Amino acid sequence: MAARDYGQYDGITRGLELVGERWALLIVRDLLVGPRRYGELAAGLPRIPSNILAARLKELQEAGVIRRAPRSRVILYELTPYGRELEPIVMALGAWGFKALGDPRDEQVITPDAMTMSLRTAFRPQVAATLPGTAYAARFGEPGSGSGFGSADLLIRVQGSSLEVERGEGDADLAFVAGAGIRRLISGELTPDRAISTGVVEVLHGRGDLLGRFADTFHLERA
Repeated sequence: MAARDYGQYDGITRGLELVGERWALLIVRDLLVGPRRYGELAAGLPRIPSNILAARLKELQEAGVIRRAPRSRVILYELTPYGRELEPIVMALGAWGFKALGDPRDEQVITPDAMTMSLRTAFRPQVAATLPGTAYAARFGEPGSGSGFGSADLLIRVQGSSLEVERGEGDADLAFVAGAGIRRLISGELTPDRAISTGVVEVLHGRGDLLGRFADTFHLERA
């Protein structure tokens, strides 16, 4: 697959040759959430040209990272076992990148799959195991507005050290809306009470004090 040839021989070089092309790791990120149709991958990466998406999928297949999986009348793309080995690498990169995350630019968006992986990255199973099971319905878009940096509605269920994140709405102990400022809650820069009082988080229904449990369960360090 080596579209790039760095002329060096080691594992890091080979890894970059396999998944270092632009968009490749974002395709992997989305497939870590679950198998996707071509159109779903395109919708989740709205700025990727169709010819580039097709090329990256072909390259990742040739590298043994992903495979085509016929299901009924549709073709899904999914990670191979070899491709799934990238999960801790992608999550470690996400945690490292979070340290430098600032305010979003006007043209930047967040997608459900991107936010799902961000939550997986921030999840602290050892802390969650000590807390009661909790379900959160989270809408990631600027509070108090019909639009914002995101359009991700997620149902987040935490039970012991287990985390499940799925798209859509459902019964939840706490439902809230949050914009880009949610990173300040996850990093501990804002207390839950302060996040609510300043409008960074808007509680829609449920117990507002459960936001503290959310902040304990999901945490990443900032630089």
